[in-house]
Amino acid sequence: MRLITIIAVGLSFAFACFTQAAEKVVLRFGHFPNITHAQGVIAHGLSRQGKGWFEQRLGPDVAIQWFTYNAGPSAMEAIFARSLDLTYVGQGPALNAYFKSDGEEIRVLSGAATGGAALVTRSDDAIKTAADFRGKTIATPQLGNTQDISCRAWLKAQGFRVTQTGGEVKVLPVANADQLAAFQQKQVDAVWTVEPWVTRLLREANGKIFFDDKQVQTTWLVASEKFLNDHRDVARKIATANEDLTKWIQANAVEAQRILAAELKEETRATIAPEAITQAWQRITFTTVVSPQLLRKAVQDAKDAGFSRGSTDTSKLFVRP
Repeated sequence: MRLITIIAVGLSFAFACFTQAAEKVVLRFGHFPNITHAQGVIAHGLSRQGKGWFEQRLGPDVAIQWFTYNAGPSAMEAIFARSLDLTYVGQGPALNAYFKSDGEEIRVLSGAATGGAALVTRSDDAIKTAADFRGKTIATPQLGNTQDISCRAWLKAQGFRVTQTGGEVKVLPVANADQLAAFQQKQVDAVWTVEPWVTRLLREANGKIFFDDKQVQTTWLVASEKFLNDHRDVARKIATANEDLTKWIQANAVEAQRILAAELKEETRATIAPEAITQAWQRITFTTVVSPQLLRKAVQDAKDAGFSRGSTDTSKLFVRP
């Protein structure tokens, strides 16, 4: 009888452990190696140090796997493929994915950053006015990403005919990490990109800001509808943790920049000078607020750039988990 009791207790303990392991939520979290994604970069860095910001606030039943992307369209494809649960991403790809899924797939949990994007030309270049871009090539991080859409919409507003493959101004997708060399070697005439790449172009490639794109919600925190439905309690904690992290970043700029610089080096294998990060930091507003005015502009930009057709109803886009 005693042996049977011991076996029974052992089986109960094993079953309990198995149940706990089976119920553990594995959260697949994305961001880009950009300063405008500071919340994601810093949280990833803290996770790497064993001091995870989100992990500490989500508890032992949630594990986080971090993934990095060059630009938004790739991250949205990962969400559609069910290989990513939530990510920091720009407004353009998030809106495109939302409209593509007829409003059924993408949900914005919070804002993260505005500003920090710009159109950069060479200081010694002949481009002085918007009209001078005719026949030129502008690099953007990826077809359909936020800067790509902003660039195309802006060019259309200047009266240019622009297609996805040509037009009066050629918009060429070039990964952020490759833009500096392309700019220095004059393979492109200008770059529409985001921090820290804007500041690197200014400091390392004799660039100058032709147009400072301040009216753009550079970063949102978005989740898949499936993740939200399956783990709304976790999503609620994530939104709160993101808000707390944003407030911490606002109040602790020096420490935030230190952690961010170290993590960017891990992710990109490139060292960014502390003063360059400080310079870039001044052009970004870290905020969880999603501006209705900027949302309307983002929707119009997507339409003008040819990435959004049909309904532009955003009534289901934002959620408070």
